[in-house]
Amino acid sequence: MLFHSLEFIIFFPVVVAIYFLAPLRFRQFFLLLASYYFYMCWKAEYAVLILLSTGIDYVAALHMHKTSGRGNIFYEFPLFDILLPVGISFYTFQTLSYTIDVYRSEKTPERNFIKFALYVTFFPQLVAGPIERSTRLLPQFDHEHKFDANRVVSGLRLMLWGFFKKLVIADRLALYVNEVYNNPADYTGLPVIIATYFFAFQIYCDFSAYSDIAIGAARVLGFDLMKNFRQPYLAQSIGEFWKRWHISLSTWFRDYLYIPLGGNRVSRLRWYVNLMAVFLISGLWHGANWTFVVWGALHGSYFVLSLLTQKL
Repeated sequence: MLFHSLEFIIFFPVVVAIYFLAPLRFRQFFLLLASYYFYMCWKAEYAVLILLSTGIDYVAALHMHKTSGRGNIFYEFPLFDILLPVGISFYTFQTLSYTIDVYRSEKTPERNFIKFALYVTFFPQLVAGPIERSTRLLPQFDHEHKFDANRVVSGLRLMLWGFFKKLVIADRLALYVNEVYNNPADYTGLPVIIATYFFAFQIYCDFSAYSDIAIGAARVLGFDLMKNFRQPYLAQSIGEFWKRWHISLSTWFRDYLYIPLGGNRVSRLRWYVNLMAVFLISGLWHGANWTFVVWGALHGSYFVLSLLTQKL
């Protein structure tokens, strides 16, 4: 189910109405059912995959919490865990961060399976993020979210802004971009340059629109999701760009890959290697295709080059 589909326009108000009318003890279960329905609208079989992922992480976290003598296991497995589910969805990183937090003893395992499953599948941010940490989102499911007119209006306004960016800007720009990019032999010079600039705004408006709708929808229900974009095209460097673009993903890689590799607390050469590794794996996460590996290598190279020439 797409946010900008007729199905969602019907689905969302119904979910909001039932959620606020339902007794508190039933709300988590109702949101879980709604989230599974939302996900199964894409393809019913996907529910099996997400349920399996949820079950594995739930059981693994409980067992890890009981186990002592972990040694250096964490540093041997992150790449393995990241590479296996490449491209599956945002929820893969969300459940992975939960498992790692439990392993690090930064989070006690969640024993309520319904609440944990809702954390994995919460429909506003299930498809395109933001990628939420368990320490931030899980506790919110225990709160009684009362209907607040001001909060609902604020959430709806943000959703409306997201719909505008998606339908009015991104989808309109896509008409020109697709025409030029799908027929490269027919266009040269200025039309290609215009299409490329249009594509930059198309992809930003498309992606950030989904984040706005997700954050707004969650806000209507009483939940607070993290900001995912902060005017990235105003950045003055590649490093600053990645602090503004898809913030939930870039901070995920920072906390669960970059820092465990040593971050910048190592030799300068190793620091650059760490940055390249993060961007290469980021490319793989976007898609199991060599074009995405090249994309990651380019951004990693830009980042390293900016550091090498910083004094200039």
